[in-house]
Amino acid sequence: MRMSRGVEWAVHTLLNLAWLGSGEPVPVATLAAGHDLPRAYLNKQLQQLVKAGLLESLPGTRGGFLLARPAESITLLEVVDAIEGESTLFRCAEIRQCGTVGARSVGGFTTDCAVKTSMGRAELAWRNALAEQTLADVQAEADAHAPDMGRTVRTAFGLDRQ
Repeated sequence: MRMSRGVEWAVHTLLNLAWLGSGEPVPVATLAAGHDLPRAYLNKQLQQLVKAGLLESLPGTRGGFLLARPAESITLLEVVDAIEGESTLFRCAEIRQCGTVGARSVGGFTTDCAVKTSMGRAELAWRNALAEQTLADVQAEADAHAPDMGRTVRTAFGLDRQ
């Protein structure tokens, strides 16, 4: 399974907004410059986060993006679903019913494919793990690894002059 870069960009942007903690909107140009990301592509990801209710977008010259909810109430699953969509990762094409194997199968196909069932269990476990982790959890882990990250982000965005 692969996720797009948009998921990484979205999580980092949400983290940066959490570290800023100012409650003031941050322009997409500033957010993009924070990690040298293409502004137009980041804006597309941020609009998806707005649609999912994770960010607010304020128009105008003093507008920009800010967290719509506290970091404690934003899960990684919500971010992934906002960027990647909520469709299942594995799509069973029922090849067990095809070809010479399918033609020779005895008893028919009255139950779900075992491959589909196994993949479904694995995906459910993955989704549950993402649902259990909030943006605040990721922020706390990042702070444990790099205690000055909040100040670094505020300084990079021009909000902490030292």
